[in-house]
Amino acid sequence: MRLTVAVLVLTTVQMAKPESVHFDRCDAGGAPPHWSVAMTHSGGQPRWALVKDPSAPSPPCVFAQLSADPTAGRFPLAIWETAPFRDGEVAVAFKPVAGTVDQAAGIVWRYRDPNSYYIVRANALESNVVLYKVQNGIRSSIAPIGLPSRAYGVKHPINTRQWSTLRVIFRDSLFTVFLNSEKLFDAEDRSLDSAGKTGLWTKADSVVYFDNFEVKPK
Repeated sequence: MRLTVAVLVLTTVQMAKPESVHFDRCDAGGAPPHWSVAMTHSGGQPRWALVKDPSAPSPPCVFAQLSADPTAGRFPLAIWETAPFRDGEVAVAFKPVAGTVDQAAGIVWRYRDPNSYYIVRANALESNVVLYKVQNGIRSSIAPIGLPSRAYGVKHPINTRQWSTLRVIFRDSLFTVFLNSEKLFDAEDRSLDSAGKTGLWTKADSVVYFDNFEVKPK
């Protein structure tokens, strides 16, 4: 009987649950509790920190990627260290602040390690939103359903130094992407089918602020 109770308690603790993170304490300095920092590929180390921004959707603080290393193929990651899950949705408010190579902000899901995850990102310099898989360290775009197989996401204006909200819903192999409550596209892929963690993503010299990170496991 005692063993049964212990197993039930452990299962309850490990189950993913809805979470909202507003990054409200600037005095923490670096990454807030329950977040870890990683990077796909090489280049200068990421620099994630809590900073003040009175324009934030939930002021006074935001979670920012501040490193401006221009290496084109480096992808700084901040991973939300809670229970992994397979299906659900993730949303985040973001503000591209600077970058000459890129000004890209993304959401990560089904993250296993820095070389294996899905990501959808909005790029202010390219004015588009694109969904990718990263498998064995190789990033490949996934075309929206209904467009040619070589289609590279969808064009959409992304304003520098203005807040927007990116959201993705993932169920089995189907992914649905929204920007500011507008549905942009569906995409489908079966490459990474198991549970994983969620998090945030940037590219190259993108300096990006994030706020109101929301996770809703199915």
